[in-house]
Amino acid sequence: MKVCIGSAGRFHTFDLARQMERLGHLGRVYTAYPRWKVDGLPSEKVRTFPWLMTASVALARMTGIHAPQEIDWIIHDTFDRWMARQLRACDVFHCLSSFGRRTHRVAREQLGAVTVCDRGSSHIAYQDEILAEEHRFWGIPYRPIDRRIVDWELEEYEACDLITVPSTFAYRSFIEKGLPEAKLRKVPYGVDLCTFRPTPKKDRIFRIIYVGALSLRKGVLYLLQAMQGLRLPQFEVWLIGAALREVRPLLAKYDGLFRYFGPLPRTELYRYYSQASVFVLPSIEEGLALVQAQAMACGLPVIATTNTGVEDLFNDGVEGFIVPIRDPEAIRQKVLHLYQHRDVRDDMAQAALTRVQTLRGWNNYGEQMLRAYEDAIFASATSGALEQNAATLSN
Repeated sequence: MKVCIGSAGRFHTFDLARQMERLGHLGRVYTAYPRWKVDGLPSEKVRTFPWLMTASVALARMTGIHAPQEIDWIIHDTFDRWMARQLRACDVFHCLSSFGRRTHRVAREQLGAVTVCDRGSSHIAYQDEILAEEHRFWGIPYRPIDRRIVDWELEEYEACDLITVPSTFAYRSFIEKGLPEAKLRKVPYGVDLCTFRPTPKKDRIFRIIYVGALSLRKGVLYLLQAMQGLRLPQFEVWLIGAALREVRPLLAKYDGLFRYFGPLPRTELYRYYSQASVFVLPSIEEGLALVQAQAMACGLPVIATTNTGVEDLFNDGVEGFIVPIRDPEAIRQKVLHLYQHRDVRDDMAQAALTRVQTLRGWNNYGEQMLRAYEDAIFASATSGALEQNAATLSN
């Protein structure tokens, strides 16, 4: 089996590509990242088209502003056109959602490949709805997902042989939107257990850590609401990640409540996780936030909302706590419980580390995805045979 993978960015798809290479099934990777950012893969199996994406990412990091919709659309459209021309023979074409409408068609109609739409978040319509709702709640104008991209992705959902999602939360969002279960496959992400590992804590400060973009989608304001008014000794809140323009005025209201580090290199994050006591992620919507497993691998219990995919990582009350979205009081109570009961925090920390190690990192993810491909190929072949028999009988 030969698997080709398309992904404009890094996300989890580079990890998938490394797994397919490890298992002997990687054809090529097509990406909009520069070649030097694609590590751990043979250069002859990597094709890059970095010109537009690099400029867009640089702009977002410098300004905290997403690229204008028209630029975002041009990136999607141009990358897909380029990839469709580049694609070579394969048995499976696996592409991050909304980036491969044309290429999926080439893979299916010209190469006879099984096509896989990889959706890293909830169903795009569900995502758009809940984010619009969140912006209304905070009184901040919402820029809807470009209708062209929504329509493009919905077409991919319909046409592709398989849709992969990383969590039960994401899976449910597709079922609610009417997608058949037979077309869906849940494959939770892994974590790099070499990069993310615990190191000794250097002090006795009880420290909350948050890692991710500071945005409405990530719910960081609910964390700050939860911590407002707490005056606890030996207590800190650390925020790591780029602050998006939309939340900067609101963050100013909590000045002095947290220590802000900005975005940090992925390879350095374990040092910061290891100096914390608990990881908190109050997101409104995402598929399966990788930072949760990273924190667990560094020996931290996790407090996260139902909409982070966390139920596929641990059991509520054992390795951490699962709380409702938009509930700062629930976050506050769980944090206070761990602050006041250090033995419970220590037990949860050890349970979190043990749990994430049993998941076998990215190897398990790669092996599950390979089984998903095999099942999809079998289903496609069976369907094709049945259609051929029906046509024969009708003649």
